[in-house]
Amino acid sequence: MNAPVVLITGGSRGIGAATALAAARAGYAVAVNFHRNAAAAQAVVDEIKAQGGQALTLQADVTQEEDVLALFAAIDTAWGRLDALVNNAGIVDVSCRVDAMGVARLKRMFETNVVGSFICAREAVLRMSTRHGGRGGTIVNVSSAAARLGSPGQYVDYAASKGAIDTFTIGLAKELAAEGIRVNGVRPGIIDTEIHASGGEPNRAQLLGAQVPMQRPGTAEEVAQAIMWLIGPQSSYSTGALLDVSGGR
Repeated sequence: MNAPVVLITGGSRGIGAATALAAARAGYAVAVNFHRNAAAAQAVVDEIKAQGGQALTLQADVTQEEDVLALFAAIDTAWGRLDALVNNAGIVDVSCRVDAMGVARLKRMFETNVVGSFICAREAVLRMSTRHGGRGGTIVNVSSAAARLGSPGQYVDYAASKGAIDTFTIGLAKELAAEGIRVNGVRPGIIDTEIHASGGEPNRAQLLGAQVPMQRPGTAEEVAQAIMWLIGPQSSYSTGALLDVSGGR
């Protein structure tokens, strides 16, 4: 297997799907992870294969350690290498003040957005770090501009989980800098993807786009291009960086 291999968690829709397609165009073999939507993940893989690329779908709930172990084992079996991880799997919930948030919501938010990213990064490090006999690699964590803004009155829990991802990115980057692995993050702003519908506001990107300094929402493809820069050799001296893709917001 000569092509570099990238795993994209939550790769069936939105930013994940756009990144999978961009990575395939850049010559990567792409592992498209999904949780529930097998059809959407398969559609991404079919598009990659139709363009002559290599890809496969892999089901896993990133909050479940056994699922993550099986996910990485499947990549080991299929390709025998891993060169990049994009920690993109994440959730949002309906708009809600903190004084109305239940513990079940908070656990779900942090288990998916934070714990899942930690588990996936751990398994990637075990394969890529020169300390463990690997050849090095890159990790990109998908954060959010909400980490800076706090999302008051909407989802402070989501913002806090992404703040944790920012700290995780910085700390892991320093931990791995001498082991051949670069770790960076992207912080998308208002991006026109399906995630807003899952939070009960399908038109949120259009409604808030005018408030962005660039006066429009971003696209999944624009975020994907930033991710591709961070996992590629063009950013060879960047680690621990948090790249805002937010239209100036």
